Formats: sequence, structure tokens, C-alpha cells
Amino acid sequence: MSIDKSKILDGKACSQFVKDSLKPRIEALGKKGIVPGLATVLVGDDPASKIYVSNKHKACGDIGIKSYETCLLESTSEAEVVKVVKILNADPKIHGILVQSPLPKRIDAEKVLQVIDPSKDVDGFHPVNLGNLLRGNLADIFVSCTPAGIIYLLKWEKVNLKGLDVVIVNRSNIVGKPLIPLFLKENSTVTVCHTSTKDLAAHTRRADLVVTGISKAKMFTADYFKDGVIIIDVSMNRTENGLCGDVDFDNVIKKASKITPVPGGIGPMTIAMLLVNTVTAAERQSARGL
Repeated sequence: MSIDKSKILDGKACSQFVKDSLKPRIEALGKKGIVPGLATVLVGDDPASKIYVSNKHKACGDIGIKSYETCLLESTSEAEVVKVVKILNADPKIHGILVQSPLPKRIDAEKVLQVIDPSKDVDGFHPVNLGNLLRGNLADIFVSCTPAGIIYLLKWEKVNLKGLDVVIVNRSNIVGKPLIPLFLKENSTVTVCHTSTKDLAAHTRRADLVVTGISKAKMFTADYFKDGVIIIDVSMNRTENGLCGDVDFDNVIKKASKITPVPGGIGPMTIAMLLVNTVTAAERQSARGL
């Protein structure tokens, strides 16, 4: 099938633009003797998590961010994980900390995340960062990487968000909830849908822009959308036919005015925003003399 490339929201190209824009900032820090440092904490042997962490470390290396990896056994206690995070909090060469999710079910993920120093919370999951985001105070916080990447990509592609009817099919702390204040800041009108939403298609059909993130391969077919819709597909589902999103891309692209591919859409933007947050963390800590 021939694809109209003008409809593609190209996360790969945008993420490369972001990485290139970070290089002068990293060089400026280098002149002060500072190398931005990102620490990851991985608990257990989840194959997908290992791939995600590996990709993050590779992206760091590509632009001059130093990455530090802590791999813990599946049997590691919650107290030990908390101890590791506290050590990283106190390490001046570590500017950003990322605890890879999901953690083993016996570990209280929320408790671990709350231990991270908010000034090093480059994932943007700490209550201090989430709370300030909700209040519209974006001056000195970190925004969750996937939501930040979505907004950055849309703006980079010159999509005017003002007044758009936005429907988000996700209510997680990682994607759906942080997206609400970000779209509101752009003067969009926001509706959040979830597993208990009645007649989901009625909501998505009226939307100018739909964000999907429910991890159901190709669930959203053309009849879920109106002509000219903008579609952001956050999910990456592994099937016997390879990777795909929640949206049946080949079926839907004819209706969409803009659409993210999977892979190559939001995934690269999530990593790019992690790099932005890490460099920003190093700059802020340097300015405070830390």
C-alpha cells in the first residue's frame, strides 16, 4: 500500500532534531567539567524492560550523556531498592534517576518513586512533579517523557492545538493523567476515556485528536474516527506479525490528517524527552552549585 508521507507524524526525525539540539548544551556543561549522568535501576529479568533500558543507555551514549546501570535480582527486597535510590540521590555525578517499570508486584512502586529526589526525577513520576504539572507550574519540574514527547512532536509538526477536541484513551499516571494539563495549557478541550467508558466510539468519532494507549493490537479501526482526525498511538503491541499499535494503521490512515506510526512514532520521542530531562537536570543542579 502506498502511504501518503505527509500524514505521518515522524517521531524518528523529530527525536533526532531533539538530540542534535542537546549537543551544544552538553558541550557547554562539559566546559564546566560536568557530564550529564543518568542512572537506571532495573529489578528482575523482564525481557521488554531490558530492551527499553538498553535503548535508553544507547541513546545517552550517542550524544555524550554518561549512563550508569544498576541491575538487581528479582528477589531484591523493597528496602534494598529504596537504599539504592537513596545512594543515587546523594551521588553528585548522577543528575537523573530512572527506576524501570514494572517493578515486581511485591514491591510498592509508588513508595520507591517517592524516594527519588524530585530534582533528579527525570521520568516525571514523583508527586511533586506531577502535582506542579497539574497546577500549571512548569518552570522547575520534569514532565513525564511520553506526554512531553507527544506535545513536542505535535508542535514540531506545526499542529495548532488551540480549541481542538482531544480524546485520551488512557488514564494512567504515565500517559493519560499528565497529558490532561499539557493539552489544557495549549487551550485544547480534553476528554479522558477508560475501561468503564460507555460507547467509546461515540467519543473518539467526535474528536479532532485522539490519543490511544490501551495495549490492544489494532483495536481502533476506521469506524472509530471522523475524517481529518489526528491520531497519536502510544502503545507498542508485540504480535506474531511484528510490532503494531492500538490503531489499525493501514485501515485508518485514509481517514487521518496526521497519524503516528508504530514503531517510529512516540517511542523515539519518549527517549528523546528523557535525554532532555537529564540534560536539564544537570544544568539546574550546576546552577545551584550541586
